[in-house]
Amino acid sequence: MRLYDTQTREVRDFVPLEAGKAGLYVCGLTVQSEPHVGHVRSAVNFDVLQRWLRHRGYEVTFIRNVTDIDDKILAKAAEQGRPWYNLTYAMKRELDHAYEALNVAPPTYEPAATGHVPEMLELIAQLIEKGHAYPAGDGSGDVYFDVRSWPAYGELTHQAIDDMEAAEDADPRGKRDPRDFALWKGWKKETEPETAAWPSPWGPGRPGWHIECSAMAGKYLGTAFDIHGGGVDLRFPHHENEQAQSRAAGHPFASYWMHNAWITTSGEKMSKSLGNSLLVPAVLERVRGIELRYYIVAAHYRSHVEFSFEALDEAAQGFRRIENFLDRAGAADEIGIGEVPEAFAAAMDDDLGTPSAVAVLYDTVREGNRLLAAGEDATAVAEQVRAMLGVLGLDPADPAWPSSGGGDARLTSAVDALVSGLLQQRAEARAAKDFAAADAIRDRIKAAGIEIEDTPNGPKWSLS
Repeated sequence: MRLYDTQTREVRDFVPLEAGKAGLYVCGLTVQSEPHVGHVRSAVNFDVLQRWLRHRGYEVTFIRNVTDIDDKILAKAAEQGRPWYNLTYAMKRELDHAYEALNVAPPTYEPAATGHVPEMLELIAQLIEKGHAYPAGDGSGDVYFDVRSWPAYGELTHQAIDDMEAAEDADPRGKRDPRDFALWKGWKKETEPETAAWPSPWGPGRPGWHIECSAMAGKYLGTAFDIHGGGVDLRFPHHENEQAQSRAAGHPFASYWMHNAWITTSGEKMSKSLGNSLLVPAVLERVRGIELRYYIVAAHYRSHVEFSFEALDEAAQGFRRIENFLDRAGAADEIGIGEVPEAFAAAMDDDLGTPSAVAVLYDTVREGNRLLAAGEDATAVAEQVRAMLGVLGLDPADPAWPSSGGGDARLTSAVDALVSGLLQQRAEARAAKDFAAADAIRDRIKAAGIEIEDTPNGPKWSLS
């Protein structure tokens, strides 16, 4: 198995620190607002990674954090006139719903920043003791990482310190160098709520963003672990700073860095600030969760995706053709899960090559349809299809889908009952040789956007 390492800028063989095990840390979201399609791409991409690692036999410890305290959260909560913790709680629930709707499996653990302040204070103290951090001399209570004290600073993104812009996460007056970044932010009594401050040796305050992830990764994966992931926009300054402060403290930190690309609209990163975000619940009014996940998975995780509803609809139609084959091949509870084809495994082993893997999936479905058209048994092919879909988190028979937003289970059940009733009437009309009535019923069903296919196992219906 080979993965692209952002730091070395090459595809490398994956060699875990401990044979048969894989430690994966992914920077989760800052829960300040409702999640949009761009937000959930990272979760889906790294969900596929952990599924494939497990398929390859690795015991995976997967940590995905939640940032529930920072400047943006405090500002947003103040704008809305609500406590910051009320905002983050509500937005975390929205995020959970979005993950569930796209069948993103829960991580091994999902730590929140506010629950790990003691670990952050310990790490900051270590950095001060080693001469890589200092309390500001202006009485603010801020503590900064001294970038000049760490010669390797910039190694992740291949930048020289003098070419970097000044850090924007704190008042520059207490810094030795404008690029020094905040590890601890002193409480601003006049503008920040008392609930957003924790006691520390340097006075009340709250952690800086970067120290949060270093402390949480270290707590659950140890000082050295295999893979650190996140969106490409986090490479600098967030991941650069994480690596610098962790290694300056004497922690080897991540062996591999992986970053997923953006979903863009009109060529720009999808974000709240641009006002072009597409909230997940709104998109799921148009397509099912399983179809949105397929749209995301079909693109390589390092490829930028220009979002359009036309492309989303096309992807949804393509996925329905896969479902239609499985429906024709047999009932979901009668089709087992086979082995993935070698070509599929080779594609996934090549830096999670999902576009090539999906091409293998389509070829396999095409072969299955050929067998069915010839009146032959396609069960073995269907089992391969289910195996591939399972790795991608797209198996329609996965019980997670009906309960998690991959289509409303109650609505699906109601539609199935209505269509089954009409199909029974059609069968009775055909038995009575009233073909005009049978055709009229079929036309009524088709007019509702439902396709009917007569198979040896009886009529099957699907959305057209």
